[in-house]
Amino acid sequence: MKVGIHPNAVAAKILCGCGNVINTLSTKAEVRVDVCSACHPFFTGQQRFIDTEGRVEKFQKRFSRSSYRR
Repeated sequence: MKVGIHPNAVAAKILCGCGNVINTLSTKAEVRVDVCSACHPFFTGQQRFIDTEGRVEKFQKRFSRSSYRR
């Protein structure tokens, strides 16, 4: 491996929007993220709908019919 071409890894603090702080190594000293493993729906098992203009209700109403039409 060539000498002097690799970035230096420093102690980094990852700050999430939920307030969770993770300490690790990175090329940047501070990294800000919106979603982490403590608040991501895949890891927490909670599903959140971000409903704008009633789109979720419109979708559920459309596909909640008992008979299938073509």
